[in-house]
Amino acid sequence: MVAIERYLQEQKALVDAALARFLPPEENYPPVIFQAMRYSVFAGGKRVRPILALAAAESVGAMPEDVLPMACALECLHTYSLIHDDLPAMDNDDYRRGRLTNHKMFGEANAILAGDALLTFAFELMTDARHWRGVSPARVLGVVYEIAYAGGAFGLVGGQVVDLQMERQAVDLPTLQYIHSHKTGALIRACVRCGALVGGGSPAEVEALTAYGTHIGLAFQIMDDILDVRGDEQRMGKGLRKDDARQKATYPRLLGLAESEARAQSAAAAGMAALEPLGERGALLHALAQFIISRDS
Repeated sequence: MVAIERYLQEQKALVDAALARFLPPEENYPPVIFQAMRYSVFAGGKRVRPILALAAAESVGAMPEDVLPMACALECLHTYSLIHDDLPAMDNDDYRRGRLTNHKMFGEANAILAGDALLTFAFELMTDARHWRGVSPARVLGVVYEIAYAGGAFGLVGGQVVDLQMERQAVDLPTLQYIHSHKTGALIRACVRCGALVGGGSPAEVEALTAYGTHIGLAFQIMDDILDVRGDEQRMGKGLRKDDARQKATYPRLLGLAESEARAQSAAAAGMAALEPLGERGALLHALAQFIISRDS
């Protein structure tokens, strides 16, 4: 675990440095929007999504630097979703990663616009030809489609809609699985899949990594549900037990903690099994799966 923690720190530093280069500086006019964008992007976080993209690319023989623009775009898209998720109209959270949420710092209107700006900047970043070395336009177009699909009504947005609809409602397992596989799982799957595509993975490698991303996305969200129940508020950097207070659709609420933990372990195991065709090249992703189900924040 020490090795994977060191890898995570190194890759986070790589992603953070790239984000600092790519994001427009705060001095641009009007400064409030650029301040709000950078405030949330640099509010902390482990950068799990871009790191998964980098590790997937590395597993098929690519250099991490070759996929950094896409990885940073994924983090911008993820951050936009967090800004909007925290808004009073949705989860109404005051803190995120130990800091005041964007709307608490900049007001609701600017928070909405900062999220919009990060979403559109993600696609600006992905489609800037200056960032792509040796990657065909057709492959870039395919990756842009994958990420747009994962982030839209058939992915993240659709999952969020059903999540909101099911508050204080009786939820069954298929509906809960829909929420988790779309709200969180779709983007994590896209991170891994697009890392493989940009990295030039073979069809068999892309298929294996897609399966891995699907299972790991589920494991990640189940662990989020579990940590909201038993996590440490200081380590998490946000208020906990809010899912239960809002009667949100979660695995612990439906199945209990023990069964939820078992399902997280099972999903992670299925993800690791999907890596078998990669052999030793899948070692980093294997370790990342173990980290996802053992994390405490």
